[in-house]
Amino acid sequence: MTTTAPAEAQPVAGTRRAGSGPTPVTPEVRREKALLRFALSITVFNVAGHLLLGFEQSPITPIATVLVSYAAAMLFETLDAWVRGRAPQYLGGTRALVMFLLPAHIAALACAMLLWGNASLWPYLFAVTVANASKYLVRLDVRGRLRHVLNPSNTGIVVTLLLFPWVGIAPPYQFTANVGGALDWAIPFGILVLGTMLNAKLTGKVPLILGWVLGFAAQAVVRWLVLDHQLVGALVPITGVAFILFTNYMITDPGTTPVATRAQVVFGVTAAAVYGLLVVSGVVFGLFFALVITCVLRAGVILAARLAPAREQVPSGTSPATAAVA
Repeated sequence: MTTTAPAEAQPVAGTRRAGSGPTPVTPEVRREKALLRFALSITVFNVAGHLLLGFEQSPITPIATVLVSYAAAMLFETLDAWVRGRAPQYLGGTRALVMFLLPAHIAALACAMLLWGNASLWPYLFAVTVANASKYLVRLDVRGRLRHVLNPSNTGIVVTLLLFPWVGIAPPYQFTANVGGALDWAIPFGILVLGTMLNAKLTGKVPLILGWVLGFAAQAVVRWLVLDHQLVGALVPITGVAFILFTNYMITDPGTTPVATRAQVVFGVTAAAVYGLLVVSGVVFGLFFALVITCVLRAGVILAARLAPAREQVPSGTSPATAAVA
Protein backbone atom coordinates (compact mmCIF):
# COMPACT_ATOMS: atom_id res chain seq x y z
CA MET A 1 0.00 0.00 0.00
CA THR A 2 1.14 3.47 -0.79
CA THR A 3 -0.06 6.62 0.87
CA THR A 4 -0.92 9.76 -1.05
CA ALA A 5 -2.28 12.82 0.67
CA PRO A 6 -4.66 15.35 -0.91
CA ALA A 7 -2.95 18.30 -2.52
CA GLU A 8 -2.60 21.36 -0.33
CA ALA A 9 -1.75 24.96 -1.00
CA GLN A 10 1.98 25.50 -0.59
CA PRO A 11 3.44 28.60 1.06
CA VAL A 12 5.30 30.95 -1.27
CA ALA A 13 9.03 30.88 -0.62
CA GLY A 14 10.21 33.77 1.49
CA THR A 15 6.77 34.82 2.75
CA ARG A 16 6.92 33.18 6.17
CA ARG A 17 8.30 35.34 8.95
CA ALA A 18 9.74 34.27 12.26
CA GLY A 19 7.05 33.78 14.87
CA SER A 20 4.25 33.68 12.30
CA GLY A 21 3.23 30.14 13.27
CA PRO A 22 4.16 26.57 12.32
CA THR A 23 5.17 25.73 8.79
CA PRO A 24 2.25 24.16 6.86
CA VAL A 25 2.49 20.38 6.53
CA THR A 26 3.17 19.42 2.92
CA PRO A 27 1.48 16.47 1.18
CA GLU A 28 4.79 14.61 1.14
CA VAL A 29 5.19 14.99 4.91
CA ARG A 30 1.61 13.82 5.45
CA ARG A 31 2.29 10.82 3.22
CA GLU A 32 5.41 9.88 5.16
CA LYS A 33 3.65 10.24 8.49
CA ALA A 34 0.76 8.10 7.30
CA LEU A 35 3.12 5.41 6.02
CA LEU A 36 5.06 5.35 9.27
CA ARG A 37 1.92 5.12 11.41
CA PHE A 38 0.33 2.48 9.18
CA ALA A 39 3.53 0.43 9.32
CA LEU A 40 3.90 0.83 13.08
CA SER A 41 0.26 -0.04 13.72
CA ILE A 42 0.26 -3.21 11.64
CA THR A 43 3.63 -4.29 13.06
CA VAL A 44 2.47 -3.91 16.65
CA PHE A 45 -0.77 -5.69 15.87
CA ASN A 46 1.04 -8.63 14.26
CA VAL A 47 3.44 -8.97 17.18
CA ALA A 48 0.58 -8.79 19.68
CA GLY A 49 -1.44 -11.19 17.54
CA HIS A 50 1.20 -13.90 17.61
CA LEU A 51 2.21 -13.40 21.24
CA LEU A 52 -1.14 -12.65 22.89
CA LEU A 53 -4.22 -12.66 20.70
CA GLY A 54 -4.11 -16.07 19.07
CA PHE A 55 -3.11 -15.65 15.43
CA GLU A 56 -3.34 -19.01 13.67
CA GLN A 57 -0.43 -18.61 11.26
CA SER A 58 3.08 -19.79 12.10
CA PRO A 59 5.25 -17.10 13.74
CA ILE A 60 7.71 -17.44 10.86
CA THR A 61 5.05 -16.26 8.42
CA PRO A 62 5.25 -12.48 9.03
CA ILE A 63 9.05 -12.59 9.10
CA ALA A 64 9.30 -14.48 5.81
CA THR A 65 6.67 -12.36 4.07
CA VAL A 66 8.37 -9.11 5.07
CA LEU A 67 11.77 -10.26 3.80
CA VAL A 68 10.35 -11.55 0.51
CA SER A 69 8.28 -8.39 0.10
CA TYR A 70 11.37 -6.20 0.58
CA ALA A 71 13.28 -8.24 -2.00
CA ALA A 72 10.40 -8.19 -4.50
CA ALA A 73 9.86 -4.44 -4.12
CA MET A 74 13.53 -3.68 -4.74
CA LEU A 75 13.73 -6.10 -7.67
CA PHE A 76 10.67 -4.66 -9.44
CA GLU A 77 11.79 -1.07 -8.75
CA THR A 78 15.28 -1.81 -10.08
CA LEU A 79 13.88 -3.33 -13.28
CA ASP A 80 11.39 -0.50 -13.80
CA ALA A 81 14.06 2.14 -13.19
CA TRP A 82 16.40 0.41 -15.66
CA VAL A 83 13.71 0.21 -18.35
CA ARG A 84 12.68 3.86 -17.90
CA GLY A 85 16.21 5.20 -17.54
CA ARG A 86 15.77 6.70 -14.07
CA ALA A 87 17.31 6.22 -10.64
CA PRO A 88 15.59 3.71 -8.32
CA GLN A 89 13.51 5.35 -5.60
CA TYR A 90 15.33 3.50 -2.83
CA LEU A 91 18.58 5.33 -3.57
CA GLY A 92 19.43 8.51 -1.70
CA GLY A 93 20.31 7.37 1.80
CA THR A 94 18.73 5.53 4.68
CA ARG A 95 15.62 7.69 4.78
CA ALA A 96 14.84 7.12 1.10
CA LEU A 97 15.33 3.36 1.54
CA VAL A 98 13.06 3.20 4.59
CA MET A 99 10.30 5.23 2.99
CA PHE A 100 10.49 3.08 -0.15
CA LEU A 101 10.21 -0.17 1.83
CA LEU A 102 7.32 0.89 4.08
CA PRO A 103 4.56 0.06 1.54
CA ALA A 104 6.14 -3.36 0.98
CA HIS A 105 6.28 -3.84 4.76
CA ILE A 106 2.61 -3.01 5.16
CA ALA A 107 1.52 -5.25 2.28
CA ALA A 108 3.58 -8.15 3.64
CA LEU A 109 2.09 -8.02 7.12
CA ALA A 110 -1.43 -7.58 5.74
CA CYS A 111 -1.08 -10.75 3.63
CA ALA A 112 0.55 -12.62 6.51
CA MET A 113 -2.24 -11.65 8.89
CA LEU A 114 -5.27 -12.09 6.64
CA LEU A 115 -4.47 -15.18 4.57
CA TRP A 116 -4.67 -18.77 5.77
CA GLY A 117 -2.45 -21.19 3.87
CA ASN A 118 -2.65 -24.10 6.30
CA ALA A 119 0.85 -25.45 6.98
CA SER A 120 2.31 -24.04 3.74
CA LEU A 121 4.39 -20.89 3.74
CA TRP A 122 4.61 -20.35 -0.01
CA PRO A 123 1.02 -19.02 -0.54
CA TYR A 124 1.88 -16.03 1.66
CA LEU A 125 5.11 -15.45 -0.24
CA PHE A 126 3.26 -15.72 -3.54
CA ALA A 127 0.68 -13.17 -2.35
CA VAL A 128 3.25 -10.55 -1.36
CA THR A 129 5.12 -11.03 -4.64
CA VAL A 130 1.89 -10.43 -6.57
CA ALA A 131 1.12 -7.44 -4.34
CA ASN A 132 4.41 -5.75 -5.21
CA ALA A 133 4.24 -6.73 -8.88
CA SER A 134 0.76 -5.22 -9.26
CA LYS A 135 2.16 -1.76 -8.55
CA TYR A 136 4.22 -1.97 -11.74
CA LEU A 137 2.06 -4.13 -13.98
CA VAL A 138 -1.25 -2.26 -13.62
CA ARG A 139 -0.70 1.50 -13.86
CA LEU A 140 -2.45 4.46 -15.42
CA ASP A 141 -1.54 8.05 -16.06
CA VAL A 142 -3.52 10.02 -13.44
CA ARG A 143 -3.13 13.79 -13.60
CA GLY A 144 0.20 13.50 -15.36
CA ARG A 145 1.63 10.85 -13.01
CA LEU A 146 1.95 7.12 -13.58
CA ARG A 147 0.01 5.57 -10.70
CA HIS A 148 -0.93 2.02 -9.75
CA VAL A 149 -4.69 1.55 -9.50
CA LEU A 150 -5.04 -1.76 -7.65
CA ASN A 151 -4.69 -2.00 -3.89
CA PRO A 152 -1.46 -4.05 -3.63
CA SER A 153 -2.13 -6.21 -0.57
CA ASN A 154 -5.76 -6.77 -1.56
CA THR A 155 -4.69 -7.75 -5.08
CA GLY A 156 -2.17 -10.24 -3.73
CA ILE A 157 -4.83 -11.79 -1.52
CA VAL A 158 -7.45 -11.99 -4.28
CA VAL A 159 -5.10 -13.51 -6.87
CA THR A 160 -3.98 -16.12 -4.33
CA LEU A 161 -7.58 -17.00 -3.46
CA LEU A 162 -8.50 -17.35 -7.13
CA LEU A 163 -5.52 -19.46 -8.17
CA PHE A 164 -5.41 -21.70 -5.12
CA PRO A 165 -8.93 -22.51 -3.88
CA TRP A 166 -7.59 -24.42 -0.89
CA VAL A 167 -6.13 -21.19 0.49
CA GLY A 168 -8.58 -19.14 2.54
CA ILE A 169 -8.90 -16.09 4.74
CA ALA A 170 -7.74 -16.36 8.33
CA PRO A 171 -10.62 -17.04 10.74
CA PRO A 172 -11.96 -13.78 12.20
CA TYR A 173 -11.88 -15.20 15.72
CA GLN A 174 -8.07 -15.17 15.71
CA PHE A 175 -8.03 -11.44 16.43
CA THR A 176 -9.48 -11.97 19.91
CA ALA A 177 -9.11 -15.75 20.37
CA ASN A 178 -7.03 -15.60 23.55
CA VAL A 179 -8.76 -12.71 25.29
CA GLY A 180 -12.13 -12.29 26.92
CA GLY A 181 -14.31 -9.97 28.92
CA ALA A 182 -13.74 -6.28 28.37
CA LEU A 183 -10.84 -6.90 25.98
CA ASP A 184 -13.25 -8.41 23.46
CA TRP A 185 -14.70 -4.91 23.11
CA ALA A 186 -11.58 -2.87 23.88
CA ILE A 187 -9.51 -4.31 21.01
CA PRO A 188 -11.95 -3.51 18.16
CA PHE A 189 -12.79 -0.17 19.76
CA GLY A 190 -9.10 0.75 20.00
CA ILE A 191 -8.47 -0.24 16.38
CA LEU A 192 -11.51 1.77 15.31
CA VAL A 193 -10.44 4.91 17.17
CA LEU A 194 -6.78 4.79 16.13
CA GLY A 195 -7.61 3.98 12.51
CA THR A 196 -10.23 6.71 12.26
CA MET A 197 -7.86 9.29 13.73
CA LEU A 198 -5.12 8.28 11.30
CA ASN A 199 -7.44 8.57 8.30
CA ALA A 200 -8.95 11.84 9.52
CA LYS A 201 -5.62 13.56 10.16
CA LEU A 202 -3.34 12.17 7.48
CA THR A 203 -5.09 10.39 4.61
CA GLY A 204 -8.30 12.44 4.40
CA LYS A 205 -10.38 9.33 3.66
CA VAL A 206 -13.23 9.89 6.12
CA PRO A 207 -15.76 10.52 3.27
CA LEU A 208 -14.76 7.17 1.75
CA ILE A 209 -15.18 5.43 5.12
CA LEU A 210 -18.62 6.97 5.59
CA GLY A 211 -19.69 6.00 2.07
CA TRP A 212 -18.47 2.45 2.61
CA VAL A 213 -20.03 1.91 6.05
CA LEU A 214 -23.37 3.54 5.19
CA GLY A 215 -23.42 1.70 1.87
CA PHE A 216 -22.72 -1.57 3.68
CA ALA A 217 -25.64 -0.93 6.02
CA ALA A 218 -27.87 0.00 3.05
CA GLN A 219 -27.11 -3.19 1.13
CA ALA A 220 -27.90 -5.20 4.27
CA VAL A 221 -31.29 -3.47 4.56
CA VAL A 222 -32.02 -4.04 0.85
CA ARG A 223 -31.19 -7.74 1.18
CA TRP A 224 -33.50 -7.91 4.20
CA LEU A 225 -36.39 -6.18 2.48
CA VAL A 226 -36.08 -7.72 -0.97
CA LEU A 227 -34.57 -11.16 -0.39
CA ASP A 228 -35.73 -11.81 3.17
CA HIS A 229 -32.19 -12.14 4.50
CA GLN A 230 -31.73 -11.85 8.25
CA LEU A 231 -31.07 -8.17 8.98
CA VAL A 232 -28.95 -8.81 12.09
CA GLY A 233 -26.88 -11.39 10.26
CA ALA A 234 -26.30 -9.01 7.36
CA LEU A 235 -25.24 -6.17 9.67
CA VAL A 236 -23.19 -8.05 12.26
CA PRO A 237 -19.93 -8.09 10.23
CA ILE A 238 -19.63 -4.35 10.95
CA THR A 239 -18.92 -5.16 14.61
CA GLY A 240 -16.01 -7.53 13.87
CA VAL A 241 -12.31 -6.76 14.07
CA ALA A 242 -11.80 -8.00 10.50
CA PHE A 243 -14.32 -5.47 9.13
CA ILE A 244 -12.79 -2.64 11.16
CA LEU A 245 -9.30 -3.49 9.93
CA PHE A 246 -10.54 -3.65 6.35
CA THR A 247 -12.35 -0.32 6.70
CA ASN A 248 -9.53 1.65 8.30
CA TYR A 249 -6.44 0.05 6.81
CA MET A 250 -7.28 -1.48 3.42
CA ILE A 251 -10.15 0.15 1.58
CA THR A 252 -8.75 3.59 2.51
CA ASP A 253 -5.43 3.06 0.73
CA PRO A 254 -4.71 6.61 -0.50
CA GLY A 255 -2.61 5.42 -3.41
CA THR A 256 -5.52 3.63 -5.12
CA THR A 257 -8.58 5.64 -4.06
CA PRO A 258 -9.93 9.05 -5.14
CA VAL A 259 -9.03 12.35 -3.52
CA ALA A 260 -12.17 14.41 -4.19
CA THR A 261 -14.84 14.11 -1.49
CA ARG A 262 -17.69 13.15 -3.82
CA ALA A 263 -15.54 10.61 -5.63
CA GLN A 264 -14.53 9.07 -2.30
CA VAL A 265 -18.15 8.62 -1.30
CA VAL A 266 -18.97 7.07 -4.68
CA PHE A 267 -16.02 4.69 -4.33
CA GLY A 268 -17.14 3.56 -0.87
CA VAL A 269 -20.79 3.12 -1.87
CA THR A 270 -19.77 1.25 -5.02
CA ALA A 271 -17.62 -1.17 -3.01
CA ALA A 272 -20.57 -1.80 -0.65
CA ALA A 273 -22.97 -2.39 -3.56
CA VAL A 274 -20.55 -4.80 -5.23
CA TYR A 275 -20.16 -6.62 -1.92
CA GLY A 276 -23.93 -7.03 -1.67
CA LEU A 277 -24.13 -8.44 -5.19
CA LEU A 278 -21.33 -10.89 -4.41
CA VAL A 279 -23.08 -12.08 -1.25
CA VAL A 280 -26.33 -12.61 -3.14
CA SER A 281 -24.37 -14.56 -5.77
CA GLY A 282 -22.89 -16.82 -3.10
CA VAL A 283 -19.31 -15.56 -3.43
CA VAL A 284 -17.28 -15.95 -0.25
CA PHE A 285 -14.62 -13.51 0.97
CA GLY A 286 -16.71 -10.75 -0.61
CA LEU A 287 -14.89 -7.85 1.04
CA PHE A 288 -11.67 -8.51 -0.84
CA PHE A 289 -13.31 -9.24 -4.19
CA ALA A 290 -15.52 -6.17 -3.87
CA LEU A 291 -12.52 -3.92 -3.38
CA VAL A 292 -10.56 -5.21 -6.36
CA ILE A 293 -13.66 -4.98 -8.59
CA THR A 294 -14.24 -1.39 -7.44
CA CYS A 295 -10.63 -0.48 -8.20
CA VAL A 296 -11.00 -1.99 -11.68
CA LEU A 297 -14.23 -0.03 -12.24
CA ARG A 298 -12.47 3.18 -11.21
CA ALA A 299 -9.65 2.42 -13.65
CA GLY A 300 -12.25 1.87 -16.35
CA VAL A 301 -13.81 5.27 -15.66
CA ILE A 302 -10.39 6.93 -15.89
CA LEU A 303 -9.69 5.24 -19.22
CA ALA A 304 -13.16 6.11 -20.55
CA ALA A 305 -12.64 9.74 -19.55
CA ARG A 306 -9.59 9.94 -21.80
CA LEU A 307 -11.51 8.65 -24.80
CA ALA A 308 -14.47 10.99 -24.31
CA PRO A 309 -14.11 14.59 -25.57
CA ALA A 310 -13.72 17.16 -22.80
CA ARG A 311 -16.86 19.23 -22.29
CA GLU A 312 -15.28 21.95 -20.24
CA GLN A 313 -11.86 23.39 -19.64
CA VAL A 314 -9.93 21.73 -16.82
CA PRO A 315 -6.47 22.89 -15.65
CA SER A 316 -3.41 20.92 -16.75
CA GLY A 317 -5.32 19.24 -19.56
CA THR A 318 -7.21 16.87 -17.24
CA SER A 319 -10.70 15.92 -18.37
CA PRO A 320 -13.62 16.56 -15.96
CA ALA A 321 -14.37 12.85 -15.55
CA THR A 322 -10.75 12.07 -14.73
CA ALA A 323 -10.69 14.84 -12.14
CA ALA A 324 -13.85 13.49 -10.58
CA VAL A 325 -12.53 9.96 -10.02
CA ALA A 326 -8.92 10.84 -9.24
